[in-house]
Amino acid sequence: MSDDHDDSPIAARVRELEAALEEKGLLDATELDRALEAFAHKATPANGFRVVARAWVDDDFKARLLDNANDALPDVGLSMGGGLQVQRLHVVENTEDVHNVIVCTLCSCYPIALLGPSPTWYKSPAYRSKVVSHPREVLEQFGLTLPESTKIQVWDANAESRYMVLPKRPEGTEHLTEAELAERVTRNGLIGTAAV
Repeated sequence: MSDDHDDSPIAARVRELEAALEEKGLLDATELDRALEAFAHKATPANGFRVVARAWVDDDFKARLLDNANDALPDVGLSMGGGLQVQRLHVVENTEDVHNVIVCTLCSCYPIALLGPSPTWYKSPAYRSKVVSHPREVLEQFGLTLPESTKIQVWDANAESRYMVLPKRPEGTEHLTEAELAERVTRNGLIGTAAV
């Protein structure tokens, strides 16, 4: 694995497990590094942008995405696989009345395959604790002020379940192609800390 070491207890346990598996001949560190590099190379926010753009132009895809995102993702050549365990993806839709935001209060669970590496602030204890108790205030710190009538729903990711926000389609974009719409989406919009 990489020489960049995270000093967290979980990271230390992962390194110990890797060492034990290597020692027993059950893990080839070079092969693991290759697999991780291949995964990281494909993990980009552009994947999430494509998913959102497809949902904005294809009502059937959108319905399936909201019902069972894991089953819908192959339509755009994506999946939540690639690790030791397939994670369940839940896509939550912003509407006129509800705005969604995601967090992992325990650590930093995040759909890397669809959103790329998580932003530093997403992993910070300040964001993880405050967005749950004061979501409107946190969103305002990101420059997103919502009407008082808008309900803010906070979704807590975990080891088995990841979340992605389906932002509202911007007004006046009816003439744009799916590819052009994908260019309008932002990673923060997929986390819920920004509007698109």
